Amino acid sequence: MVHVIRTFEVQVNPSVAIEYLKDFAHAEQWDPGTVSCTRIGVDTDPVQVGSRWHNVSKLIAIKTELEYELVQIEPQRVVFVGTNKTATSRDDIRVEPSTTGAKVTYEATVTFNGLAKLSEPVMNLIFLKLAKDTVRDLTKTLETL
Repeated sequence: MVHVIRTFEVQVNPSVAIEYLKDFAHAEQWDPGTVSCTRIGVDTDPVQVGSRWHNVSKLIAIKTELEYELVQIEPQRVVFVGTNKTATSRDDIRVEPSTTGAKVTYEATVTFNGLAKLSEPVMNLIFLKLAKDTVRDLTKTLETL
């Protein structure tokens, strides 16, 4: 299992940030590993628990596709779960008020299945680097809202 948590401050209203983050298609703008992320179903339907996205990611030379679902939404939190045959990914993003705007806590957990478990040590290193890049890109994106 790979588990990474990062907490950082951004200058944005927390409710604006949650409204933006609940649409996982926006991951193309802030997740450096995401190549594409398209909504499954009707784009004009409201984003709500049960909404799904097809995500294509590339980590170094490894390309993977997952289907993500919004499994939880609260005023200060969104949780997505992505699955494919080799892994389950859980992205838990909390956005709380702070003195400068918002405190964001991004928690990513990836559980590998079967033979993919053998890749955990390497994937852990990749995700540690990716976490740093995600904080940079997510901060920049949220502060332009």
